[in-house]
Amino acid sequence: MSDLLIDAKGIQTYYGASHILRGINFSVARGETIGLMGRNGMGKSTLLKSIMGLVKPRSGSLDIMGQAMLGRAPYEISQLGIAYVPEGRGIFGNLSVVENLKMAARAGRPGSAADGVGRRNDWTYDRVLETFPRLKERLGHGGQQLSGGEQQMLTIARTLMGNPSCVLLDEPSEGLAPIIVEEMANSIRALKGEGVSVILCEQNLHFALGVADRAYIIEKGQIRFGGSMAELAANESLREQYLSV
Repeated sequence: MSDLLIDAKGIQTYYGASHILRGINFSVARGETIGLMGRNGMGKSTLLKSIMGLVKPRSGSLDIMGQAMLGRAPYEISQLGIAYVPEGRGIFGNLSVVENLKMAARAGRPGSAADGVGRRNDWTYDRVLETFPRLKERLGHGGQQLSGGEQQMLTIARTLMGNPSCVLLDEPSEGLAPIIVEEMANSIRALKGEGVSVILCEQNLHFALGVADRAYIIEKGQIRFGGSMAELAANESLREQYLSV
């Protein structure tokens, strides 16, 4: 089986008559964390939605785990182990942390968090709480009682209960206090250590530099840079051109 989990080529996505993504080429390997960078309104979230099937590209190709999935329904994408955490969290405020987590649980797929030999490697309730120790202290709290950062952690933890192979995160650090952002970074590094691929749609360069292996920069619906985070960190003119505000 190829190490390439997601391979998108020539993606053209529209909202009505508005041409948003213009020939996007994008790939993610198993166990890799990708920083999807760029200013607001440049197409980052649209790319995540195009991968997830929430928006259907008009042309191009999208292979997930070697299967052609362009234009397929979100539930079909999800069945291949791709999970989407949208901006805005969307937890159930009237349910406790425990209830939010357990309602999302499902059995893992063979090799769901790839261990190299195709064995089952499930995200159990206990394992999720080890990754998010702050939630372990809040199990009886209702979702509406959590801070913004805790709600974001709960959203990601709930996603893991579905045993994904790849998690798409849309602006996970937005609006969070620095100490919570660091906890979030630790959690993403833990996912990587467990073999879960992560696509991180993010404007916070410092945050992305601390967790991602590679970066793509999107500007006006086109990829302007694709390379290692080390290359991006070393290229001040590139950051100034595409990421500064």
